[in-house]
Parts: sequence; structure tokens; C-alpha cells
Amino acid sequence: MAMGSKLREYFRVEYQPGERVLVQKIDFFILTFCCLSYFTNYLDRSNINNAYVSGMKEDLGFVGDQLNQITTCFTVGYVIGQVPANLSLHYIKPRYFFPACMVVWAGLTMVTASAQKPQSIMAIRFFQGIAEATTFVGTHYILGSWYTERELGKRSGIFTASGLVGTMIGGFIQTGIHSSLDGRHGLSGWRWLFIIDGIITLPIALYGFIFFPDTPSTTKAIYLTETEKALAISRVPPVSDQSPISWSFLKKSLTSWFFWGFVVLWIIAGETESFSSNALLNLYLKSHPTTKYTVSQLNNYPTAVAAVGIVSTLFWATLTDFIGGRRYLVGYFIAVTGVATSAMILAASRDPTNPQSTAVVLGAYYWAGSVYACQATFFAWANDALRYEDAMFRAVVLAAMNLGNNAVNAWWSIVFYGASMAPWFIRGMWAMIAMSIMLAIWTAILSYTTARHETLRKTELSESSGVMHEKNQTHESS
Repeated sequence: MAMGSKLREYFRVEYQPGERVLVQKIDFFILTFCCLSYFTNYLDRSNINNAYVSGMKEDLGFVGDQLNQITTCFTVGYVIGQVPANLSLHYIKPRYFFPACMVVWAGLTMVTASAQKPQSIMAIRFFQGIAEATTFVGTHYILGSWYTERELGKRSGIFTASGLVGTMIGGFIQTGIHSSLDGRHGLSGWRWLFIIDGIITLPIALYGFIFFPDTPSTTKAIYLTETEKALAISRVPPVSDQSPISWSFLKKSLTSWFFWGFVVLWIIAGETESFSSNALLNLYLKSHPTTKYTVSQLNNYPTAVAAVGIVSTLFWATLTDFIGGRRYLVGYFIAVTGVATSAMILAASRDPTNPQSTAVVLGAYYWAGSVYACQATFFAWANDALRYEDAMFRAVVLAAMNLGNNAVNAWWSIVFYGASMAPWFIRGMWAMIAMSIMLAIWTAILSYTTARHETLRKTELSESSGVMHEKNQTHESS
């Protein structure tokens, strides 16, 4: 009975007058643009790997770990752009800034089709990383600005899942392009892939420029009434509109336990996604010890990793909303997954020609796709914990989380998951086990610390409310 009443309470949310319509509007206009933007973002990121196994490696003469070096160039640009991009949202309206970045990365994606050597793609991907830096953390900042704590997990999950849809569909798109456009007008199928990716992005940028609502305090969206704009502001804690560029702000940020707690969390958790983010299944199939897979198989088989990630992300985002925002539970699930899947692949590597080893490896990589759930839940956790802090401090923490992870990622993938280490990535398996154990430990520390801080905040709030109540009574009696 208790569970049934809790489910009814969860799905039958009590809204203020007009609030349901407001949420439906911002769901439509914010989530459609952000999800489509992230979809094209991840479509591009995953398609560098799809192109690699579909002829780009041979056409451009890739050697050694040059694919990983391209990823590192992208990551360095991505790191450089993180904090400046999120701080820019204080000075440039998101409905201008987000679409402008999309136009830049769409152009660079199409330029990739003209590359004649790996070094050219390295340069392009560096600038592409800068242009794409605001998409993930900028959107989480916007979601935290519009949605309440009860609403945030599901929306973060839907947003993150949209990127995984891009990863999943990318393989099928490359398969279709390879079969229908390969050789058309003298261009290889993988070159057409980048051209089409860029073209898809442009109308989404135009949609955002026209309809994206900015933040509750700055929105001029024509589809929101003045009453709805006021209601949107009242739904979230008041925020400071002061400029974040100051020494005091920098000192506050770098000495805050919030800052380092969540930055370290995402440095560790982000590396537990290494199996999927480095496309290890693609590389395993490409370098399989006994079987030569077709281009279609190389592109289609790994799409199930993203499919598992989508289901896991939506499941955990919804569950943690339902159970009161206990986002930390995902950390323990990921720790178990990381250790188990690594052990499965290590065991399979001892008998590489056994047909059963292939089944074990496929199962491990598909299971590892569930680790993607940490993106939505951990950034929602940070948004929850920072809800009563300055808006720009929250923006910087979210950006620094991604910056820290990608700064490590810039060299982590080369050291532990280089393409030359395929098909088994033995060193990477042990690294994954170590990071999974570290994640469980850090999750326990951070969950205790954030819970303690929230208890203290509520105590201080109740005490201050009591003092105000006493003052009012004294004033009335006098």
C-alpha cells in the first residue's frame, strides 16, 4: 500500500495554478532544442569512430594510435572551452550562444570531409572541441535554472539519452551511407557521413535561435505570458545577477568543498565510461583474432551499447527522482559494473580463439553501456546540491566537472585504450577496476558530506525562521 501511494504521489504531481502548462511549455521548447542539439553533438563524436572502421583508416593512412590522438585533440579543445563557455552564458543570451556554437561545429564537421591526412582531422577536431564545449554543461546549467529538484532527474536523463541516441543511430546512418553513397561524385561513404552530419545540425541551430527561452529571469519568449514568467522565477531559489569575474568569486570557487567534491566525482566517474567513449567494441571487432566482420557489422553491432545506455539512463534518472533524489546509488551500481565487465574481458582474453570468448566480450561491452547512467544522475546531483548557491558558481562547478574529466581523458585514452592495444586492452581493464573501486569510495564520502550540509542548511533555515517569528510577535505585542 505504501509503495502504491508513493507511486500515485510521484505521477500525480500537485501544481500551482498555471504551473502544469508552464512546465509543458518549457519541456517542449527547452528539451526539444537541447536534445536535438546533443543528438547532433554525439552523432558527430561517434561518427569519427564509425568513419574509422568504414574506410577512413585506409584512405588516410592511419598508423598506431592516431585515432586516439584525434580524440585527444578534440578533448584538449573541449577542456579549454568548458569554463569560458559556461561563464559566457552570463553575458550572452543562451538563445544566441548555443545556436552560434552549433553553426561553427556544423561547418567544421562538413570540412572534415575534405581531410587528406590524419593531422588535418586533428586540427579540425581541436576547434570543434571548443565549439562543442558548452553543449553538455551549458544545458545542465539551463535545466537547473528552470526545473525543480523533483523534476530535474527525469529531464537530465532525457537530455543525456538524446546524445546516446545520436551514438546509436550514427552506426546505422554510416551503414546506409556506405551502401548508397559510397563513391558518389568521387567521395567515399565516410566523407558523405560528415557532410550529412553538418547539414542536419543547421536547422536545429535556427530553431534554437528563434524559440529557446534563455533563463527564467531573462526570458523574452513570446510563448510565455507575464504570469508564467513570474511563476517560472518563483519556482526556483532566487539567484544573484552579479558578474562572476572577480578574485573573490575565484577564491570562493577554488576553496569550496562543493567544487572539489563534484569535480573529483566526475573525473573518476567519467573514466568508468571509457569502454564506450573510446569505442572499444568497434576496435575489438575491427581487430578480432579470428573473424573478419563486414562494414555493416562493424557499424551496427556496437549500436546496442548506446541502446543499453539509453535504457539505463532513463531508468536511473527516473528512479532517483522517485526515491527522493538519492543520486549516489548510481555510483555503487557503476562500481560493480566496472569491476565485473573488466573481469569478464580479462577472462576471455586468456582463450581468444574460443567462440565463447567473443560472446563474453560482447556481453561485457553491452553491459558496460549501462554506465552512461552516471552522466544524467551525477550532474543532477550537483544541480540539487548547488540549488541554493549562486547561479554562476553552480555554472562553474558544472563546467569544472566536465573540464576535470576531459583533462584526464586527454591522456587517459592513449595510455590505457590506444587503438594499437586492440583487441584486449589489458592495461585498460585493470585501470577500469581501479577507477570503479575509487568511485565507490568517493561516492560514499560525497553522499555523506552533501547530506550533512543539507541537514545543516535546513537547521539554520528553521532557526532563522523561528527568530523572525519571535520578532514579529514582539512587534505585534508592543
